[in-house]
This record gives sequence, structure tokens and C-alpha cells, in this order.
Amino acid sequence: MKSLTIRNIPDQVYEKLTGLARRNKRSLQKQIQMVLERESHLGETSCISEARVLRDRFSGREWGDIVKDIRKERER
Repeated sequence: MKSLTIRNIPDQVYEKLTGLARRNKRSLQKQIQMVLERESHLGETSCISEARVLRDRFSGREWGDIVKDIRKERER
């Protein structure tokens, strides 16, 4: 496993990270590792990016009125 040193962290960021670590009952080191791991996965395909692809693929299509369709089916 690699080590990483970060210098000149703004006080506000440091305070937020320590508060987050305290709330999650983790050490500051472990909390920062968790944040870095979570952020490193954001570049990968996420549910949001997959939803964007689907939205773009289906944009411009005519969609029926589902409520009307259900009512028609119930009347049969």
C-alpha cells in the first residue's frame, strides 16, 4: 500500500474532515482514506451517468399516457 503526504490543507477543510471522522467514529487517517476511495470511484460508471445515457437515448420519443392506458385496460 502506498503512502501519501498532503501539505497546506486549509483549516476549514481540516476541521470538516476531523468532524466527519468524529461523527463516523473513525480516525482522521481512515476517514481520509474512505473519502479518497469513494472519490476515486466517481470516474467509473455510476448510476447517474448510466441514467444520463438512457435519458439521452430515449429523448425525443413519444410516450403514451400510462394512466389512460391503465384505465382502458381496467374497463375491458
